[in-house]
Amino acid sequence: MGGLGSMGRVDCDVLVIGGGIVGLSTAHALARLAPGTRVVVLEKEDGPARHQTGRNSGVIHSGIYYKPGSLKARFAVRGAAEMVKFCAEHGIAHEVTGKLIVATERDELPRLHALVQRGRENGIPVRELGPTQISEYEPQVRGLAAIHVGTTGIVDYGRVAEQLAESSGAEIVYGGAVDLISRRASGVAVRTSTGLVVRARVLVNCAGLQCDRIARLAGDDPGMRIVPFRGEYYDLVRPELVHGLVYPVPDPAFPFLGVHLTRGIGGGVHVGPNAVPALAREGYGWGTVRPRDLADELAWPGSWRMAARHWRYGAGEVWRSVSKPAFVEAVRRLLPAVTAADLVPAAAGVRAQAVLRDGTLVDDFLIRESARTVHVLNAPSPAATASLPIGREIASRALTALRAA
Repeated sequence: MGGLGSMGRVDCDVLVIGGGIVGLSTAHALARLAPGTRVVVLEKEDGPARHQTGRNSGVIHSGIYYKPGSLKARFAVRGAAEMVKFCAEHGIAHEVTGKLIVATERDELPRLHALVQRGRENGIPVRELGPTQISEYEPQVRGLAAIHVGTTGIVDYGRVAEQLAESSGAEIVYGGAVDLISRRASGVAVRTSTGLVVRARVLVNCAGLQCDRIARLAGDDPGMRIVPFRGEYYDLVRPELVHGLVYPVPDPAFPFLGVHLTRGIGGGVHVGPNAVPALAREGYGWGTVRPRDLADELAWPGSWRMAARHWRYGAGEVWRSVSKPAFVEAVRRLLPAVTAADLVPAAAGVRAQAVLRDGTLVDDFLIRESARTVHVLNAPSPAATASLPIGREIASRALTALRAA
């Protein structure tokens, strides 16, 4: 692995745009599926995993939430086991902790039972718990019923991304954003803001928060737009209140899991995230506003249709963002002992949510192909968990395009 200087030119077989965990997993898979394939990864930041990968709660998801047969379900179940094995092989700190999903209201009980059935369909070990059994796992947590999912774990995905970068064998170029793509019958040429030109036989778009823009630069209509949702976290001052991972029962109408409590590898406990519209694609606070990002979002019909359909839910999320007491109240449903003084602000993340023209929030992974290109247009959670099998899937599609070329 090395760096390329600005104002140069390089030729390769596969060019991957995006140095998050999905792009790096793709490069890693290419090296193993087709040794000798020349791979270049372009990342606009100065290092890997600076956005979604490095700003999540670090959970190795079991796959219990996802529709049986969906890409999410298949990749998460397989990916969780592979992630644990990968971390063990490379000495990356991780832990299989298990987690509780807790129902605190009676109207959540049917949804909790549906999760039990879904988990079993996906081949995930699930144990049903009553109130007394909840206390055996988490003495401070209160609920009417819960399920324990044994295969959930925790890890630092930033460290995983660094290891994937080291072991991929790809040429990784940091510090230049892609600003021009020229696609011809003979291949694809890409220019970055530093003046570097990369010519490739196949292009793979793993640009996350910028993936729809990269698709359009390549001359493809992605049929969706990225609408960024910021997830805001707090750190728990009294981490001893929580032993492991505690989640609410999610609302199936939304691809978000709700405010949860996650003990991290370092021993601290993250509380969150909520899901509020961000005012920039990389807007990690209300003070970050980018007119171009807002204009793109407002010009997309799907944004307005999504807002009309889900404005009540969105209003609640915004209220919990601007009102700490409201956020504390949401946490107290699971953890009654928590107070406002127990929560201190932590770094936020932004989710790259694909929204279709009709306002649909895309729930599954979305991968589309055209001549000499593979576009990853929706890779939300559990993309980090599932990154190794996702990387193989993307790499296999890239290799098919390479053979066709």
